[in-house]
Amino acid sequence: MLVTRLTLICHARTVAQKLARFPMDEPLEMDWQALKGSRAGRFRQPPRLLVGPETRARQTAALFGSDVRCVPALRDYDFGRWHGLRINDLHKAEPEALQVWLGDPHAAPHGGESVTQLCQRVGLWLDELSTRPGHFLAITHPFVIRAALLQALQCPPGAFHQIDVLPLSSAELHFNGRWRLRLTDRGAPAEEEHS
Repeated sequence: MLVTRLTLICHARTVAQKLARFPMDEPLEMDWQALKGSRAGRFRQPPRLLVGPETRARQTAALFGSDVRCVPALRDYDFGRWHGLRINDLHKAEPEALQVWLGDPHAAPHGGESVTQLCQRVGLWLDELSTRPGHFLAITHPFVIRAALLQALQCPPGAFHQIDVLPLSSAELHFNGRWRLRLTDRGAPAEEEHS
């Protein structure tokens, strides 16, 4: 059976992350142009490079290569009217709404997407991707990676806020009849896909 290998990589750090703000379409904090292609040799065989449409995701993708395909399903979570707001400010201005959002995956008090809707969107994309063998490298956002992990591990959406995804961190999923999470040794050379 042919295997689908998906390496999910979180975009590099932005000023919004540094200031604990909900993201907008901001650029990376780093000088990504000077580092173009610097991570392209990370894999023995070049994977197919997929990216969310936001600036920070596209700039991070440039570190891994130039042959990039934009995938709308990898777009960031829609925070609605909370885009650009600091989390600490929401604690003061809308503490009840923030608690509802953190406690109920079906809630979207910000007027954007609920966690459940995000998980459904990412789940549909994973279903489609599972029919395409090969290695894919997806540069995306912390919330999208959280949703992919919940879908792959068949966890309830209530576990969503239990996962931390740091800038430039990665997670690897393999599909061989079902999705599996694979933990790798970061110091060892990347291995080719196995069943």
